Amino acid sequence: MYQNFQRGPATAPYPVFHTPVYDDPTGSDRGARRAASPHTLVTPRSAVYSRYPGPQQHTTRLNTIDSVGSLETGPPGRYIPWNDDPRGGLGEVPEQDPLQQKDPVKAEKERLTAAEIEYERLQAMDTKEREKYLKKKRIEFHVTSIYNRHNFLLRLARALLTFGAPSHRIESQLQDCAQILDVKAEFVHIPSLIICSFYDPEFEGPNTQLVQVNGSLDLGILHQIHLIYRDVVHDEISAKVGTTLLNELLVSKPIYGSWALMSFSFLMSFMICPLAFGGSLVDTSVAGLGAIIVSFMKFRVATKSEVYGHVFEISMAMLMSFLARALSSIPGDYFCYIAISSAAIVGILPGYLVLTSSLELASKNIVCGSIKMVYSLIYTTFLAFGLQIGSDLYLRIDKAARNRLAELANRLTTSFFVEATFNATDTSSRNAFLNGTFTVTHQTPQENLYIFDGCYRFPNRSWYFQPFPWWTQFIFVPLFSLFSSLSNKQPILSGQLVVMVVISCAAYAANKAANMYIFRRSDVVSMIGAFTVGILGNAYSRKMGGTAFTSMVTGVLFLVPSGLSQTGALSGGNGIAIGGAMIAVSIGITVGLFISQAFVYMFGSRKGAAMFSF
Repeated sequence: MYQNFQRGPATAPYPVFHTPVYDDPTGSDRGARRAASPHTLVTPRSAVYSRYPGPQQHTTRLNTIDSVGSLETGPPGRYIPWNDDPRGGLGEVPEQDPLQQKDPVKAEKERLTAAEIEYERLQAMDTKEREKYLKKKRIEFHVTSIYNRHNFLLRLARALLTFGAPSHRIESQLQDCAQILDVKAEFVHIPSLIICSFYDPEFEGPNTQLVQVNGSLDLGILHQIHLIYRDVVHDEISAKVGTTLLNELLVSKPIYGSWALMSFSFLMSFMICPLAFGGSLVDTSVAGLGAIIVSFMKFRVATKSEVYGHVFEISMAMLMSFLARALSSIPGDYFCYIAISSAAIVGILPGYLVLTSSLELASKNIVCGSIKMVYSLIYTTFLAFGLQIGSDLYLRIDKAARNRLAELANRLTTSFFVEATFNATDTSSRNAFLNGTFTVTHQTPQENLYIFDGCYRFPNRSWYFQPFPWWTQFIFVPLFSLFSSLSNKQPILSGQLVVMVVISCAAYAANKAANMYIFRRSDVVSMIGAFTVGILGNAYSRKMGGTAFTSMVTGVLFLVPSGLSQTGALSGGNGIAIGGAMIAVSIGITVGLFISQAFVYMFGSRKGAAMFSF
């Protein structure tokens, strides 16, 4: 394990540090060797240390330390500065046989050549470029071999895919990490796959590795991954230690079991039904039970049967629509079809998928973004088809319900068109016959006064058949945000959970306020809500050191059902309408998130690592 640096004697004319002990990936005891001298000067220019087999005793002459002192070195297997390494700081070099070791004079010339090249490179730069180059982040203290650095990048790629990191940030995050670790690599990300190509001068051609995994969103582990990544690139821990920590996360068990996730699904549908779809207490209870059925089939059946997994979404949409239509067809209009069917399938709506595809396209990632967008549209069409089939199937069975529904639709229609011929009874009139289309309008459409969010409510019914009062939003919004975060596997005993709930409540408030002044424009309203989420989330990450992505997920996901309820797309059951409404909401969210991020990072210093945010 790596040991921290310790200061030398107080009487030393310059700051000296004990040489750290380095682990060897091969498992031998070579990594435990120290330099012959008990103290070794660490110069500002020494960025990365690597193992190099050289002579046992010599003095390194560098322009950067002539005025300070000489660098004491030790036996073969010691660590030297990266700019003195003839291999360019590529990591540990296995110890060679004494008969095959280089001549000391030749090795000295190679080191001086590397230092001269570095000096000439700095000489060719202007002042700003030289300052930027010298301030470039490098690993100085926790150095490890090139093998361990490659392994860390591969494990980081697998962890990001497994636990649902923002896909449009994966490539840039891996590239920045490789640059800081001094690894020449390229990364290509397509859905469920990352192609990693590493370049090593010792091998001919690149070393290509494929990382393929199908993951799901896990907010708690994503936060830990970001902390590990940040510690590695900030030189707090080594890449080898980071790999060990990532391996522990990859094999860890989920924080919540399937029954806990079913309970969270029930509570989420119970809360979102009155907030987004105007459901009553009876409607919310039925929608919650429907969500439990959907969750049970998802966790207990669809994950174990590949054949049923292909038709899971469409079958659940058909079942929920069938049950909702059956309950709403009971004489007396006690149940609302729109509220029950929409709230029951909120858990399988592809809102997050459409959002990530929009973010990919906005980030100029055409391949990954277009694939996800087309898939999400087809997926949405399947859901709409299932809703329509389930409703029509019950109406085909119950003819009386079909007649009552048609009669109710006629009563609620304020005007309709009739193709007819008008025959005047006054024969003296010139226009005794009129052929054409006539518009008939109801004089007193009083039934429309009792329509709330697409649900017909009689005023003389009991309170549990009526919509919830407005002040209940102060209770339901924080609770929905809480259970939404828990369903995405956020630990309940964490300070990050409080931040998620606060940001989500602010997003809903901004969305609600914008909807009061901007009518029927779900994209603009969603943009305002997303801008609020982005400002709070990125400011929290920048000023308080939190993780922007995990703190913003709950608020962003809250905007998807809210935006769809404003357009009324789910009530129509038309696949094209639902898909178009979801794309409009996602585009608005994408624009708001990007604008807020540019606004927050416009001021202050530049980030030293890749942004882990939307």
